[in-house]
Amino acid sequence: MLSDVNETTAAHGSPPTLRRPPRVHRAWFVAVVTFVTIIGAAAFASLPGLLIEPLHEEFDWSRGTIGFAVSVNLALYGLTAPFAAALMDRFGIRRVVAVALSVIALGSGLTVFMTTSWQLVLYWGILVGLGSGSMALAFAATVTNRWFVRRRGLVTGILTAAGASGQLVFLPLLSWLVEHHGWRPAAITVALSALAVVPFVWLLLRDHPADVGIAAYGAEGFTPKPDPVPGAARRALRVLFRAARTGPFWLLAGTFAICGASTNGLVKTHFVPAAHDHGMPITAAASLLAVIGVFDVVGTIASGWFTDRFEARRLLAVYYALRGISLLFLPMLLAPSVHPPMLFFIVFYGLDWVATVPPTIALCREHYGEDSAIVFGWVLASHQVGAAAVAFAGGVARDVFGSYDVVWYASGALCAAAALMALVIRRRPLAPLPTALPVSLVKGAPDPVA
Repeated sequence: MLSDVNETTAAHGSPPTLRRPPRVHRAWFVAVVTFVTIIGAAAFASLPGLLIEPLHEEFDWSRGTIGFAVSVNLALYGLTAPFAAALMDRFGIRRVVAVALSVIALGSGLTVFMTTSWQLVLYWGILVGLGSGSMALAFAATVTNRWFVRRRGLVTGILTAAGASGQLVFLPLLSWLVEHHGWRPAAITVALSALAVVPFVWLLLRDHPADVGIAAYGAEGFTPKPDPVPGAARRALRVLFRAARTGPFWLLAGTFAICGASTNGLVKTHFVPAAHDHGMPITAAASLLAVIGVFDVVGTIASGWFTDRFEARRLLAVYYALRGISLLFLPMLLAPSVHPPMLFFIVFYGLDWVATVPPTIALCREHYGEDSAIVFGWVLASHQVGAAAVAFAGGVARDVFGSYDVVWYASGALCAAAALMALVIRRRPLAPLPTALPVSLVKGAPDPVA
């Protein structure tokens, strides 16, 4: 560990006296901390699908009303992400993530006192949505961009898989709590798990390789830490306006909106109540979602490895096509008990769950350079808007038609459209968008934007 003076010097842009590189690069420890942080915060993503039936029974709220609160949560999760990425450039990763976890804990904890549906929208929809948005995949993208030059695809896949690992850890526990003790202990568990990660983040996470006097993993030389970038909200909007003038942005946003619609909005939110409609116990349905989480880890890490070696847009086309085919078969597989064809769907779908993330981040990086984390934040916003739309529409469809079948079929068709859109993305990357403050800018150098 370098001295405090040495770390301070590195953080202000002057290269410190570098030590001999350790056997295991510090970037891998940062990746581990990030992985554990995302796992610890993943409980909030496991709960919405388990709340629909208990809240409907206790408060007599319609599934559409509950779905609306979930849709607000999902939309804010996405819309907050690009601003969170800019805030990380301004205030540092540790501060933003620690505050986000605290907001998640506050919102989840307050839900146990709610008596009306607007409180569900406020506590779970707005507070948890804002907090989780700051813990979104833009967090993983920012860590990867700063700490890794080589193995970025693999690390992106590993960090993306952390959310699925958290689902694996929490979903069976939360479903057991909901079934045997009610939904309130489950909400308290989410709050406590988010709070438990805060000291872990504050003590062990570092914002930039220069903070500890080393170069990023795979970098050819030391890169000083840039000065904080002011005007986080202004920068996020400026990057959006510039990216919105390019075709790849809209194609990536469109495909990722369909990704969110067919995963978080549909399966994560409505699979448990849909399976329960066919007589399957809630704990059994939740366990199937947890199994999806197991294979999601495998599929996402493999997707990161593939992204380092194959063309990202072709990978996206294959992933969306396979997902669409699997969703078309799902209505025929739902039954009171778990049977082999359903297990095959769970494995197949799990391998594809968020395999789209590493190639999507890679395409953002190729086309938008140093602004890629913020651009991906906006692409992620479209993911969550798509998820929010289907979370709400799925609940309304269940109220109107008495089943979810039409939603499964519509999502399958959308995935086919996403596969075609991915193939249209141009191969040759665009010139990187100019940033408000270049990453390589050291203290004292002239600001080209000023």
